[in-house]
Amino acid sequence: MQPSIATLPLLLLLLFFSLPAPSLAWGVHGHLIVCQIAQGRLSVAAAAAVRGLLPSYAGGNLSSLCSWADDVKFRYPWSAPLHYIDTPDRLCNYTYDRDCRDEDGIKGRCVAGAITNYTSQLLTYDGTSPSTQYNLTQALLFLSHFMGDIHQPLHVGFTSDKGGNTIDVHWYTRKTVLHHVWDDNIIETAEDDYYGEGVAEFVDALTQNITGEWSQRVPGWEQCSKNQTTCPDTYAKTYYKSSVLNLFDFTQFTVAELSIPCLVNSSSIEVTDRLLT
Repeated sequence: MQPSIATLPLLLLLLFFSLPAPSLAWGVHGHLIVCQIAQGRLSVAAAAAVRGLLPSYAGGNLSSLCSWADDVKFRYPWSAPLHYIDTPDRLCNYTYDRDCRDEDGIKGRCVAGAITNYTSQLLTYDGTSPSTQYNLTQALLFLSHFMGDIHQPLHVGFTSDKGGNTIDVHWYTRKTVLHHVWDDNIIETAEDDYYGEGVAEFVDALTQNITGEWSQRVPGWEQCSKNQTTCPDTYAKTYYKSSVLNLFDFTQFTVAELSIPCLVNSSSIEVTDRLLT
């Protein structure tokens, strides 16, 4: 049987787990990079499905709309809780049944639930007639974006600090909040320092690593446990506790404590270029 659009979540998963530490931030550039590389790795059938679902003004380019889900938060306020997961303060773990709820307690309304929901919707795509049950264009754009969000550590964290938005830091000489550092500053600085100030060079470097030195790890990234189509709970647990351990030198930087919500003990800290070395 020909591969279908069902392969998209696995390809997005492959990309997210293969990105080096500096590119774990997901602002506009981060989402663009993710979608551009993922689209380039789609099967012929899946690529055709994506092109068919994208609006004409996108020119067949998924990355041009990978931040769409952020752009429509005010138009679709119901979508705001779908970008993150709030966990109980200092409990230091995530479970779907307890934590995947919005502020009104409605179960399934978090980024993990959204990934499962929009993956299921996209599995109904048959390429022959428009879906009368779902808006599959929106499903594609939401899924592509949320797969990035769930791999940003501060999108899965304590309720009280609002994903690091209440934690003041300095990025070099600029005062900001920790969430913004992850969403934008880290990746933009990496582009400036290592990739000639351009997204294209970053994309090329990541693509070469995926097909080169990381290639033997790719099959493991592509698989969900128990033959599941998608496994957002695995993504959430992984990036909640372990991904940032590879970013920071605990012997020198208390900023590590701000990167893992369980260890927060300060409301203000200096963040320097050690993050990128």
